[in-house]
Amino acid sequence: MRVCSLAPAATATVVALGAGADLVGVTHNATVDIDAPPVGGWLNPDYDRVAECDPDVVLTGDALQRDVRDELAARGHDVRHREPTRLDDVLAGFAIRGDDVGRAAAGERLEADCRERVAAIRTAVEGATRPVVYCEEWDDPPMAAGNWVPDAVRAAGGRHPFVDPGDRSREVERETVEAAGPDHVVAHYCGRGGRDGRARPDFDARGWRLDAEVHVLDDALLNQPSPALIDGIEALARRLHPERM
Repeated sequence: MRVCSLAPAATATVVALGAGADLVGVTHNATVDIDAPPVGGWLNPDYDRVAECDPDVVLTGDALQRDVRDELAARGHDVRHREPTRLDDVLAGFAIRGDDVGRAAAGERLEADCRERVAAIRTAVEGATRPVVYCEEWDDPPMAAGNWVPDAVRAAGGRHPFVDPGDRSREVERETVEAAGPDHVVAHYCGRGGRDGRARPDFDARGWRLDAEVHVLDDALLNQPSPALIDGIEALARRLHPERM
């Protein structure tokens, strides 16, 4: 199939399915190295370039891409749009993406492998004391991570009491974070990847008083509903429970 992927998570999943060679167009937001022509940003794709790719299917994801999905459909494209909100949705989505791109068996294998990895992490941390973890998706204003991140923290052996699982990420006040007394802070800022110095929060400059261990993770490891999320859960578990991982 000729696949045009306009969502970074979809692109990473297609590559994990072994179908990277089928990609005929991706956005410049892609987080995997793939030899496919760029077709704009994930929220502002160049629809003419998408059409020039002559795709059999176009992949989109997240509620923020609903307008993109609708525009593509109006232009006659076969659009496969997915909006996972919980960890289980992410895992089930690997088989669904396999169906989307004609790789059903590969999708089923990928889902099964990722579920086994998550189960192994849960077993490793079972019975351990669960530290409070504050996952910050953005820093100006400070945003506590939602969607599947609370589930990911729980799978890694922690507690994230700032956003209910499945709810969107939301702005959080200093008093709320301080009152929860986090043992760990995880910074995983969208689009900044954890590869520059700005990705480490400066709580003193904010006037926040936290006695917590601070970790910086590449944003794809927690923000992206792709197999990278499983890598992120493993990385988080190693930080929360190094004696068990």
